[in-house]
Amino acid sequence: MDSLSDLPLRDDLRGRSPYGAPMIDVPVTLNVNENTHSMPAEVVEAIIRDVAAAALTLNRYPDREFSVLRQELATYLGHGLTAENLWAANGSNEILQQIMQVFGGPGRSVMSFVPTYSMYPLLADGTNTTFIAGYRAEDYSLSIESALAQIREHRPNIVILCSPNNPTGTGLDLAVIEAVYEAVAADNGIVVVDEAYAEFAQDRSQNALTLLPGRPNLIVTRTMSKAFALAGARLGYFAAAPTVCDAVRLVRLPYHLSAVTQATAVAALRHRQQLLANVDDIRAQRDRIVDHLTGLGLKPAVSDSNFVFFGGLKDEKAAWQYLLDAGVLVRDNGIPGYLRVTAGTEAETSAFLEHMTAYIETFER
Repeated sequence: MDSLSDLPLRDDLRGRSPYGAPMIDVPVTLNVNENTHSMPAEVVEAIIRDVAAAALTLNRYPDREFSVLRQELATYLGHGLTAENLWAANGSNEILQQIMQVFGGPGRSVMSFVPTYSMYPLLADGTNTTFIAGYRAEDYSLSIESALAQIREHRPNIVILCSPNNPTGTGLDLAVIEAVYEAVAADNGIVVVDEAYAEFAQDRSQNALTLLPGRPNLIVTRTMSKAFALAGARLGYFAAAPTVCDAVRLVRLPYHLSAVTQATAVAALRHRQQLLANVDDIRAQRDRIVDHLTGLGLKPAVSDSNFVFFGGLKDEKAAWQYLLDAGVLVRDNGIPGYLRVTAGTEAETSAFLEHMTAYIETFER
């Protein structure tokens, strides 16, 4: 056997490609929306201490209910949430997978509005859930009228609203989320609001956590990969009614969160002030990118995230290659005329803007 086609794959997986973003060793890596700021030394020391303590009992299974972590997450989020409202897993991708395992599956469907996070259809494939690709307006916005018309047409079991949306970066008005929820919940469906980038929003008070009371079919997912600079630790979580947490227990693997993961996440949450201190700087660099690209005649989308999605390029692949040759890696999401760049440190942002300016002035003007 020398190819996937030789293996007895499930028929619905044949011809599929795994998720992947280029992992290239260059001086400035701005393609996967990581928090590029270094971890504060005092936080590193706290994580080392807590992981060392956890190592003393690694011969035993970890706390299956990760009670301390759930309480710390509830304290961080506020909004009257308790540990019973919180669930965590190995990254928000596993969170989404668990949700589809519980509420999706054969004969059921999940809808999201593209372009959006490219893992949604892959997770649907892996759980035998039919993925329905909804559409957005030409400016990539999503109106109440359009969303409701599409939901009425397809009647999905699950709707995922990515806000701020990846790759476009724009957040949804809460009125859109409320309207979608009412339509989906009327059929006893589930609405997931993916808020991986919520801490970077222009108005951080406009988040779906405020909509949870009285909405038992609403799930708000978050991650510690972005604002908390813990992409390598793999910790995602959601807030929802306690019954949703109980439902996910039906499919979670035993002891799915290691003692090391729990210790790392708890230490980070207890030092959140230091970790979140970089969020405002990242937001400032993001806005700097938007302003500069606008001045170059490009068309950056308004961003509520830690990245900027920008169009107006005559040849996005040539621009991507030019930047890579200059030591700057950005993301080509396969959308003609558009690229996406993470807002990095001031120095990283300056390098991107310098080379982007050179490319525009040399090849596109």
